[in-house]
Amino acid sequence: MKSEKFSKTTSLLLIATFALAMAGTVSAVDTKPIGADGLPEFVTAEGATLELVTFFLFFVGYISMGAAFVFFMAERNSVAPQYRTTMTISALIVGIAAFHYYYMRGVYADYGTVSIEYRYMDWIITVPLMALKFPSLVGKDAITDDKFLGLGFTGICFSGALIMIGFGYLGESGAIPGMAGLVLGGVGWAMIIVATGTPWSSGKGVDNSKIAPELMWSTNALRWFICVGWVIYPIGYLFNPTAGVSDAVSAEIMAVLYNIADMVNKIGFGVVAWMGAKKATEAIAAAE
Repeated sequence: MKSEKFSKTTSLLLIATFALAMAGTVSAVDTKPIGADGLPEFVTAEGATLELVTFFLFFVGYISMGAAFVFFMAERNSVAPQYRTTMTISALIVGIAAFHYYYMRGVYADYGTVSIEYRYMDWIITVPLMALKFPSLVGKDAITDDKFLGLGFTGICFSGALIMIGFGYLGESGAIPGMAGLVLGGVGWAMIIVATGTPWSSGKGVDNSKIAPELMWSTNALRWFICVGWVIYPIGYLFNPTAGVSDAVSAEIMAVLYNIADMVNKIGFGVVAWMGAKKATEAIAAAE
């Protein structure tokens, strides 16, 4: 009983802290003229449809991520204790993303530029957390002891995330050739897929036969996000003006694709994990 009250209090405190931080985070300088409608003039100018869509998706991004944070924290105590870590990780992912989206929207509104730096600050934290969803959801018994280059499941996922995000940033910032960043970053992505598996097979670090039946759908849904949902990111990469991978470049198109990918994958990742945790909790209650 005391533990339950403590969990509820902790959830409320985290939600309150997040809300206060969002309220206190204010853009310091507005360098772009603001129109009578309260929007930056450059996003409402004639023919600026893409700019308006980009601004709108930054706004929707941080609002939806913030709403998802509140939802996951509110639902944390509705699942069995062994799945609450999964809900906490889900909340952390979207909560961290909400902060970064607030800043990215501010940079775009104030300066009319798409921030790569804030984007990668978000990804370097949230991508490894997304990989941690697997052991927290499927349980430690389903995580194998198989090694790859001396690395277990967590090591492969974290190394893959660092390789993917690190080389992606180097390519997008122009520090290395864009194509090299894309290909080498893809190696990190492949490492995560090898560790977590695909919707059709077990992974190097996950044994499907040891996953509870009620969690199998959610596990495969998470794999679909990694194998298919993450494809949107390299497509967005192709439009980066600095990377120089293709002739069709547009920072706005890149931002739109990245924003859509983030909302689909980060929020969707949390929702399917929550659905699995709820089903597993119901199965536990029925067996008692």
